[in-house]
Amino acid sequence: MLKIFMNCLIFVLFLLAPALLQAQKRLPIIDMHMHARTANHYGPPPLAMCAPVEKMPLWNQTESWEEALAKSPPCKNMVWSPKTDEEVLQQTIAVMKKHNIIGMLGGKPELVKKWMDAAPRRFIPGLDFRLDRATGTATAVGDGSKFKLMSPDEMRVLYKSGGFAVLGEVLNQYAGIAPDDERMEPYWALAEELDIPVGIHIGGGGPGEVYLGNSKFRARMQSALTMEEVLVRHPKLRVYIMHAGYPMLDDLLALLFNYPQAYVEVSVIANVEPRAAFYRYLKGIVDGGYSERVMFGSDQMVWAGLIEPAIESIEKAPFLNRQQKRDIFYNNAARFLRLNPEQIAQHHRMGITSSKRVSGKTQKSHNKPNRDRKQ
Repeated sequence: MLKIFMNCLIFVLFLLAPALLQAQKRLPIIDMHMHARTANHYGPPPLAMCAPVEKMPLWNQTESWEEALAKSPPCKNMVWSPKTDEEVLQQTIAVMKKHNIIGMLGGKPELVKKWMDAAPRRFIPGLDFRLDRATGTATAVGDGSKFKLMSPDEMRVLYKSGGFAVLGEVLNQYAGIAPDDERMEPYWALAEELDIPVGIHIGGGGPGEVYLGNSKFRARMQSALTMEEVLVRHPKLRVYIMHAGYPMLDDLLALLFNYPQAYVEVSVIANVEPRAAFYRYLKGIVDGGYSERVMFGSDQMVWAGLIEPAIESIEKAPFLNRQQKRDIFYNNAARFLRLNPEQIAQHHRMGITSSKRVSGKTQKSHNKPNRDRKQ
């Protein structure tokens, strides 16, 4: 009787084997908005972040905005930043491995390289850029008086040497500098010439950002239509709008309709803004017929704990079907980045947790978007 039972058990396991292997496989996610940051980039750690915010803070001006912000209403999921640079790195990589994430990593070139060396197959190298700050600096760190702006020629050399594959995040909005500012023209021309994908911040900052060190930040520049003249002058420019121009939905829909080459990613609104507000905004984009131009993003900064809430917000969106979710998580970004079939296959192999994974061998890849051969 025992022998019969064991034979039956083996037969059942044989039938279930494909399903069990599938369960061990994580379909890839491309996160189009990540950063290599030091633990103290935004101030002394640990720092708290709601994921998501449930109620926006108030200010009665009897105390500083920083003091009022520190008393923000509590939330159910409070995420804390780690205390050391190594913890920021390792916590981020751990979440990426868990969910098979490949991330577009902006930051200072030397720090981006350090993160890429720590997890070579997990990152696509990016370059943070802001006209009034040293390249790689995202926020109002220092007064910006002592730095040398990276010239278009220097950027060309860095790109061709493999120093970055995506120009992003472009952060000029924090300085009140519009996308069509004449100082940006040579950089747009360079990106179009070399077919460099560009990610530009068009959306909100922190609550009361203008009082937090970026005194030239302006809410009106959250409109996606600020990109219009750039797209008119540079029709072959590959660009995506980080934060999707939130909350100015009508402006975004007008841009997407008139400029079919434009894409968006949904970081911060997916994991920090109130969930109902994010769903209303994303549903508006999808209902407009643009689900194939929406890409996933987390903008994890120093909070690796922001990544999973962003994933959850897409997975649980009641108005998205299975195909739309896969498009947002991976397919749209793969198309935008022009990944080749081998790169896509490798990303899928990276999600196999079986001991038989790729014959036990690790394949090297730089995860860089395809470039034209003449470059």
